[in-house]
Amino acid sequence: MASSKKAAKPAKAKAKAAKPKPASPRGKKLSGPGKSLDVMVSDPKLFDPLTPGEIADALRTLTEDRRLSSMAKVGRYRIIACEPLVVKPPNLLAGHRLCRIVAYDNSSDRCIDACIDLDAGVVSHLEFNRSQPMLSRDEEALAVSIAMVDERVRTKLALGDVAQSTMHYWGRTQSDLAFARRSAAVIFGRADGHASLVAVVDLLDNLVTQVVPAELW
Repeated sequence: MASSKKAAKPAKAKAKAAKPKPASPRGKKLSGPGKSLDVMVSDPKLFDPLTPGEIADALRTLTEDRRLSSMAKVGRYRIIACEPLVVKPPNLLAGHRLCRIVAYDNSSDRCIDACIDLDAGVVSHLEFNRSQPMLSRDEEALAVSIAMVDERVRTKLALGDVAQSTMHYWGRTQSDLAFARRSAAVIFGRADGHASLVAVVDLLDNLVTQVVPAELW
């Protein structure tokens, strides 16, 4: 008698393992439909210091921006920093020659932080805040020159006293003139490091507002 059981069907072959996708080349990053280069393979020239011509173009572009028309018209501002800036992909400005400018507007007591696209000749980023940026080298030199010609400072300087350092000074109380006005503290003393006198300079009106012995500072 024939068996009623059906013959077992052979097991199906396992599906072929999916092939792994090829890894993206090193130094590249996938972004949307295309690939954007990483900062590692960016043009090295983007990191070069700004030339005098580029600095002049950046400052002109900044002061011609309508949002800063009042600052440019009054002219009571100082450039604190002007340096090259490089951004990473996928930022739209990646690969562009950029310049970051930090300025302080004395007429409105505000700090300006801007990014200039030198390739397009436009201000690509502009930010206002009430912070006090560090002193620029020009401000430090100006503070020393103002303090050195002040009669109160000259009469109290001892033989051998020189300007040791210049620091940004911000008043701690609202009664202090430097609380709301950009100021610098010039420290005088001997070459061995012993301080003897501190002169506070108002960088808005270019005058010495305080002369204090170093031991009382």
